[in-house]
Amino acid sequence: MGNSYTIGQLANAADVPTSSVRFYERRGLLIPDERSRGNYRLYGDAALERLRFIKTAQAAGFTLKDIDLLLEFRDGDAAPCREVQGLIGARLAKVDEEIEHLQHVRNVLGGWMRVCHKAAKTGRCGVLDGLDRPCACGGNGPGSTNRKEPGDSA
Repeated sequence: MGNSYTIGQLANAADVPTSSVRFYERRGLLIPDERSRGNYRLYGDAALERLRFIKTAQAAGFTLKDIDLLLEFRDGDAAPCREVQGLIGARLAKVDEEIEHLQHVRNVLGGWMRVCHKAAKTGRCGVLDGLDRPCACGGNGPGSTNRKEPGDSA
């Protein structure tokens, strides 16, 4: 088996909390290689590699469902590049959507900051005074003409 890790040693080696290792086990993403005489879970180098794979895929924003599929692809006989490309394409589309939303949020906050700077002379917060009415900055509140919230349907 090469190296043998307890759950704590495996978590340390992968720089994740032990609770994450247990969670991945419950989800079926990680399985101990064996049990010690004291009934402790023991993992090998392959489990460490798998745990690092999971962590890296999560850092790229893949869901656990996607990661499960990626692991199936990785562990299978064939190299299903087309399916992997599909998952990556879907993730890229989601990232583009999130970027668009964040750019909108940035524009709204920038408009609110301009309102604050103008209102600072009066001692009243123009943002707090105007959050309930539309204005021209492209979002809700001061400077906004768009009353739609992210996730609302058209």
